[in-house]
Amino acid sequence: MRDGLGWGRTKRITLGFLLALLALFATQAFAATPRIGVATMQPGEIFFERFGHNAIVVVDPDTGAATSYNFGFFDPSEPDFISRFVRGHMRYQLAALPFEQDLLQYRAEGRGVDVQWLDLSDAQANELAAALAENAKPENAHYAYQYFDDNCSTRVRDSLDRVLGGGLRRQIEGRSHGSTYRSEAVRLASPAWWMWLGFDVGLGPSSDKPLPVWNESYVPMRLAAALREVKNSEGRPLVKSEQPILPHRLPPEPQEPPPRWWPWCLVGLALGIAAAWAGRRQPRVLAAVALPFWTLSGVLGALMLFIWLGTQHRYGWANNNLLLLSPLAWLLLPGGWRVLRGRDPGPWFRRWLAVLAVAAVAALFLYWLPVYPQRNAHWVALMLPIQLGLWLAFRRPR
Repeated sequence: MRDGLGWGRTKRITLGFLLALLALFATQAFAATPRIGVATMQPGEIFFERFGHNAIVVVDPDTGAATSYNFGFFDPSEPDFISRFVRGHMRYQLAALPFEQDLLQYRAEGRGVDVQWLDLSDAQANELAAALAENAKPENAHYAYQYFDDNCSTRVRDSLDRVLGGGLRRQIEGRSHGSTYRSEAVRLASPAWWMWLGFDVGLGPSSDKPLPVWNESYVPMRLAAALREVKNSEGRPLVKSEQPILPHRLPPEPQEPPPRWWPWCLVGLALGIAAAWAGRRQPRVLAAVALPFWTLSGVLGALMLFIWLGTQHRYGWANNNLLLLSPLAWLLLPGGWRVLRGRDPGPWFRRWLAVLAVAAVAALFLYWLPVYPQRNAHWVALMLPIQLGLWLAFRRPR
């Protein structure tokens, strides 16, 4: 009888100890779960800040210290930095730094910052925090940057998608706002005219395919908007709360619509008619204006040809604007110089003018061809009348 009571008491004590131990482990496991957020930084005024930025914020549960995992770091002092940039072989890296330190630049520039705190499971939060810490090690931190396909925002997106078991991609890949790589790039670059011009002229037809929201998330602000519509693994909203960190004191993100072609066409018709008229009455004046135009056309065309044949900037390949702004324009310079001096430019000058006019007509044909479309109607509307006007101006011997 005594032995039975002793065994029962022992069992109760053992059971109580195990329950206390389990409670302790559960408490420690709960306390050890980091808090995960996505910080979105609004666009700045410097050209490489025009597209905004983002980072993953991990808050340590024990110390409360917030670490910013920022995929947007690069080193311009690298010996081959410029050549890599030109060829399309940029090297970026993930940096882990205190969140407050990461905010210093944005606070000084007046750029707004908001954090979306995510509703992840304990296992997912711990997995993401561990993966980011491993990725941030010097031997793992670098990656091959690709402007549209692999940048700071797509790295944040992909990190979240992995811990969600592909759930992020499944939920946003089937939807689209009709935007393209070109439309987003041109929209966000529009405050800087030269940057807008570079994107609009330099991007080829592969940048004009309608994007699902998954690909559109290469823009940090688009990713933030997509996260608001996503559910976590338990079916709850992934974004638990949003917290403004810094106010935005700069002009808001541009929301410009795509360019309309008809104003460009009116300008092109005016210039083309003026060229045809001046060619009969003031050919030397027209030559003086056309020489810089042909020089610039050749420069832009040579640059587009180099992007296509000499770099990995694949979204600039097979650019139909080569039919409108061509290196062949340089072949007109000797004849244009002879016209400027009051001489006949020669038969080859007129033949090359005809070639450029036909190329502009071919650009119009390719625009309407549905197989490989490029959204350059405004450039066709501008350049086609100009090329035809120059051909009409100089088509007859003098």
